[in-house]
Amino acid sequence: MNYFSSNFKLGILGGGQLGKMLLNETRKFDIQTLVLDPSEEAPARFSCNAFFVGSLMDFETVYQFGKMVDLLTIEIENVNLDALVKLEEEGLSVYPSPKTLRLIQNKGKQKDFYVQNNIPTSTHQRFLDVTDLKKAIEKSELEFPFVWKCAQFGYDGNGVKIVRSGVDLVYLPEVECIAEAMVPFKNELAVIVVRSVSGEVKTYPVVEMEFHPEANQVEYVICPARIDKKVAEKATEIALQVSKAFHHIGLLAVEMFQTENDEILVNEVAPRPHNSGHYSIEGSYTSQFENHLRAILNLPLGNCDSKVAGIMVNLVGEEGFSGQVVYENIEKIMAIHGVTPHIYGKRETRPFRKMGHVTIVNEDMKAARKIAEEVKNSIRVISI
Repeated sequence: MNYFSSNFKLGILGGGQLGKMLLNETRKFDIQTLVLDPSEEAPARFSCNAFFVGSLMDFETVYQFGKMVDLLTIEIENVNLDALVKLEEEGLSVYPSPKTLRLIQNKGKQKDFYVQNNIPTSTHQRFLDVTDLKKAIEKSELEFPFVWKCAQFGYDGNGVKIVRSGVDLVYLPEVECIAEAMVPFKNELAVIVVRSVSGEVKTYPVVEMEFHPEANQVEYVICPARIDKKVAEKATEIALQVSKAFHHIGLLAVEMFQTENDEILVNEVAPRPHNSGHYSIEGSYTSQFENHLRAILNLPLGNCDSKVAGIMVNLVGEEGFSGQVVYENIEKIMAIHGVTPHIYGKRETRPFRKMGHVTIVNEDMKAARKIAEEVKNSIRVISI
C-alpha cells in the first residue's frame, strides 16, 4: 500500500502530547492523519489533517471515527475497546489490538497476566474497591506497607499511593484496585520494544528513570542507564519476553525495577510511545515515534541505537501556580549547547501537570547529567 502523499488515512485516538509528537513523523512522511480527542484544546489539534472532538470512551464516537480511516492507532490506553473490536471484525487494522489493550487497560488483569506467563513481577492482590481491601486487612490477609493502585484510568502518578497505615486509606476512591508488595529497589528502568506487523523486533537501550518523590512522576530519563552490562541484558531479555507474550504491534514500553539483588521485576507496560522514550527524538538514530509509525505500517524498522548520551527532563507545572502558562528562564536553557525544549501546547498550567520536556544530548554522560540538573534548576513552569 502507498502511504506517502496518497489517499491513505491514519487515525489516532488521543490528541495529547504523544499524538502531537507522532504527528511530526506523519507530516515528515506526508501521511494523512485524523485525530480524535475529547478536548478542543488538545495539543495535536493543529498538526493533523482533520481534528475531531469526542469522547474516547463512547462506543459510537470511536466507531464512527474508525470508519473514516484505513488504520487506527492510539496514544492513550483508555479508549472504548468494544468499538475497536467491531472495527477490527469489519476488517480495519487496529494497532495495538483491542485484545492486547484489554489485558493492559486494567492493572489487575495486567498483573495476573505476568503471573500466568511466568514474567517476574511483585506479588499483588486484587480488590473490588477500598472497602474490600479494608476487609482483607482486618482478616490479616494484607499487611502494611503496600502500594495501592487503581485498576483503571491512572496516569502520571495519579492513582498510585504508598499505604503505610490505615490513615493512608481514608481518601482513597472506592474503585477497583490492587495492592502490590513494596519492592526494595535501587533503580527504576525501562525498555522500549518495537514490533512490526510482519514480526520484525528491535529494542531501544535500557533507560534509567528518576522520579519526583511526591508527585510520583518521572523527573529524569537517562540513556543509557548507568547499570552493569549483565543487568541491562537481563532487562532487555525480560522486555522481549513481555512483548512476545502480549503479541503487541507498535511500541511497548516495559517499566521495571532493578532490585537490591539485581533481579528484574516488571512493574507495568504502556502499548504506545512513552515518556521514557522522549530522549530518542534528539538522541537516537530513529525516534520512538517514527518507529511506532514504521511498525504499524509494516515498514522496515529504523535503528534504535543512540547517537550520543541523552537525558530527558520533564517540565511540569510548579506547585502554587495555576492559569496561563509562562516558561520562566527558557531562553537561559536554550543558550546551553545540546539542549532542546519541547513545549506541548497546553495553555493552562497547574501543579505537576506535564507541560513539556527538555532533551540534553552530549558525548559525555556525566556532562549531560550535570547540564540536566542545571536545566531542572533554571526553568520554571509558572503562570501569569
